[in-house]
Amino acid sequence: MSGRLSGKVCVVTGTGGSMGRATALTFAREGARVAIVDYVPEGGNQTLNMIKEIGDGRFFKADVSKPDEIKRAIEATVEAFGQLDCAFNNAGIEGAGARDNPWDAENWNRTIAINLTGVFLSMQHEVAQMLKQGGGAIVNTSSILGLVGVGGAFAYTAAKHGVAGLTKAAALAYAQSGIRVNAVCPGYIHTPMVERSVGIDSEFAHHITKYLQPIGRLGRPEEIAEAVVWLCSPRASLVTGITMPVDGGCVAQ
Repeated sequence: MSGRLSGKVCVVTGTGGSMGRATALTFAREGARVAIVDYVPEGGNQTLNMIKEIGDGRFFKADVSKPDEIKRAIEATVEAFGQLDCAFNNAGIEGAGARDNPWDAENWNRTIAINLTGVFLSMQHEVAQMLKQGGGAIVNTSSILGLVGVGGAFAYTAAKHGVAGLTKAAALAYAQSGIRVNAVCPGYIHTPMVERSVGIDSEFAHHITKYLQPIGRLGRPEEIAEAVVWLCSPRASLVTGITMPVDGGCVAQ
């Protein structure tokens, strides 16, 4: 690795999952100290142990949908490392039974709370710290469903469109304050979430790789990580306000 983030401090939410873990590890390999934030201690600590083999990290338990918890996690990051330079707001859920009953109010409220409000609350405290320091870089996880719609996935699609809009609005608000805000929009990535939603070896999964994702395969979490780290690095210094598809050509069709 090139040490693109040497000396930087990065926070990653949703680090127990594949994309968050891959990105946290890539941050560490690039020289950053990494704050791992997750609601499930088991997954978060597993990621922390992996990071400690290559760099410096801390784990902070928090539900991003709860204002006090994410506030404490960001404050604890700054207390531990003295600064906050980059953030990857990645915590998210697919929503339970969303395709069977898209009008389920409980699923709507929980999905919006984590996937959209959680990003809003995380950014609120990240931006406050970055303003004190004179700048930083934030990347949010949207989705190809933040760019296009899929019938039935009401809550998830609405939340991810919301993340895309929030990203653009924040990028404009803080462009002259040295804070860049972007989003990645993953396509179909080989993650537990996709496996639960469509089944990796299912008929629909084969349909995805044959028709929906022109590259002809599912993406890898590490490919999302590379996009995130680039967006957080000085090499992307002119890039703000974008919603970057990382999807093997899916939304280009």
